[in-house]
Amino acid sequence: MKNILIKALAGVMLTVGATGCGDKFLDTKIYDAVDLETGLSTPSSLGYALNGVYTRLYYYYFAGNYATTMGDLASDITYWNGKTSHQNASYEFTYLDTYYGFNYIWNYGYKVADNAARIIKAGNELLPEANADEAAEINLYMAESYALRAYATFVLTNVFGHQVKVDGQDYSSMPGVVIVNEPIQAFSEVSRSTIGECYTAVLNDLDASLRAFDAAGTYNTSIISFNPASVYGLMARVKLYLEDYSGAKDAAKKALQLKGISSLAYTDADYAKLYSSELSNSESLFALAIDDSNNWSANSCGTLFTTYCYGPSPYLVSLYGDNDVRKSIMYWTNSGGDAYEEYGDITPYFGGGKFGTGSFNAVNGGNPANQTNYLINAPEMFLIQAEADAKLGNLTDAQSELLVVAKRNADITSVADLPADAAGIMSFIQDERARELFQEGHRFWDLRRWNITTNLYAYDAPNINYTIKNVKVGDVVFPIPADEINAGFGVAQNEGWAATRPQ
Repeated sequence: MKNILIKALAGVMLTVGATGCGDKFLDTKIYDAVDLETGLSTPSSLGYALNGVYTRLYYYYFAGNYATTMGDLASDITYWNGKTSHQNASYEFTYLDTYYGFNYIWNYGYKVADNAARIIKAGNELLPEANADEAAEINLYMAESYALRAYATFVLTNVFGHQVKVDGQDYSSMPGVVIVNEPIQAFSEVSRSTIGECYTAVLNDLDASLRAFDAAGTYNTSIISFNPASVYGLMARVKLYLEDYSGAKDAAKKALQLKGISSLAYTDADYAKLYSSELSNSESLFALAIDDSNNWSANSCGTLFTTYCYGPSPYLVSLYGDNDVRKSIMYWTNSGGDAYEEYGDITPYFGGGKFGTGSFNAVNGGNPANQTNYLINAPEMFLIQAEADAKLGNLTDAQSELLVVAKRNADITSVADLPADAAGIMSFIQDERARELFQEGHRFWDLRRWNITTNLYAYDAPNINYTIKNVKVGDVVFPIPADEINAGFGVAQNEGWAATRPQ
């Protein structure tokens, strides 16, 4: 069988958009190409190539669907009505090492990492001879490339390695993934680094990204480009997983300061506006360039959460208060599009939620496939600060940070409405992350790092029932794709992965 990693790295042509990096990605047909062996010789060629890296990230095989949605599908907060079979291997925990979803994530994650590494290498070679304007341009492209490589490496490590920290237990010495510090030549022998080494590489890239932004003296302000705010946001997430609570809190605070966000939307109308049109989420730090012209149609997240039959589980619905604004974008339909009460039909179809409001509302003739993925967002930053402070014993600060998000429930108006003890605050944060971050792909990784008892594979809506009950997922490890292992280029399988699969 052909090696997936090599397939991701072997090509010498990087497909790119016809616009420069400073323009909106994917505005035009992706028809141009840069020869990665000889073509990255000018600042503008780096910009074209960077467009291509964003395209790899945006693809539905990676951040545009599979690498993002897996975190929700394999959890307690998502419900599948059983009418289609898209991605249900994750939902039912019936996956094998041949599961196509793992192939997709592995393949395109390495496309992002390798292509970004090529831009970084070429940029460093160009800098010594560049004038001031050229150096600023090169540093900008390198800054975004470092961030993109960090994002890909983090996702790959998280999906194909053990959780780095599980409720205080350190697993950083276990196998991670192949680190791409330099472009990897086709058919070369490779090996997996440890999880700890992978996290170090991610943080090194994020630090390098921030230094390059400083050197550039500028950055793209659009949320479809990495910029310092979104780099700090990703850093906060990474440090939270590492249980570096002080570092996570500081990075989240910096992300919010750079974005200028101190409060959120607290009315039904204002909340719905966040998801009403193209890139309308003013609370987002980083998103994909998905719109009515550039989307994945049947392979989109909007389709997954509508006609492909996924939606919030009855358990998740039960976590929302009656006056929670987040319920304003939750509705159910039948296949003909008539509005239903919550789970009022034996086979309900979710209306899309964050992918199906405003102009994307299928009932009103919109197309949820055209809505984007908001990948790094301000509410997560407030919740990271709250969790960090709860773990550090700063309970008053934790309450204040938690309140910013918890006020989405109109019945919560002050810290007096929140728990006051450490255990109560932490329990509330766990539920609040479920309520707030649904459809953003965090839940399974949260359950894994907290290692709390949970239930999986929901059925029998509107009743709260699960097929897999009372399990802990702290030790769940997913398999490296079989094609990669069978190719024999040095990537070793996760030993005993099948025994960790929840049953």
